[in-house]
Amino acid sequence: MDAQQLSTDAAQSRLQVAKVALTLRREVRACDREDVRRILDATGVFHPREIDVAEELVIDALSKGSESEYLFIFADVDDTTVGYICYGAISMTEAGFDLYWIATDPRFYNRDVATKLLREAEGHIAALGGRHIFVETSSKEQYLPARGFYKKSGYIEVARVPNYYADGDDKMIMTTTLSEKR
Repeated sequence: MDAQQLSTDAAQSRLQVAKVALTLRREVRACDREDVRRILDATGVFHPREIDVAEELVIDALSKGSESEYLFIFADVDDTTVGYICYGAISMTEAGFDLYWIATDPRFYNRDVATKLLREAEGHIAALGGRHIFVETSSKEQYLPARGFYKKSGYIEVARVPNYYADGDDKMIMTTTLSEKR
């Protein structure tokens, strides 16, 4: 096989990867507890206690249904959950929403899963009357890709709380205003 054929085969392989049939759903299923844990663990970014909290939000949504303050969108490929986003209205605000979690299975990085989840959530938030979305993230180096993703998606840093999570680990607050994005 010559270099040109290898290059063509590699390009076709990337094209097949890019054409993954992604299905988005808002329904929370019992199996999502394990899927959320699996996805967050696979990223290698989160502490076990953080993963426990993420699972608790799924349990809350399962037990309270439409009364839960946590809203979810899951991204599925061939009946396998490969990403999710969790968000909710901020009580005592007119139109504020928190984005609590967004994560993608590392096997599906660079396939726009997170972007599709974020855009779908932003559309849902707008439909619910939300205008401002707030994200809290860490200043640690391992969160640099997440901060870059938010920045690329139109979010700006508006606050920084020094040593919030631990010494040298600041809480960074980023936000976007939906009317400015549409």
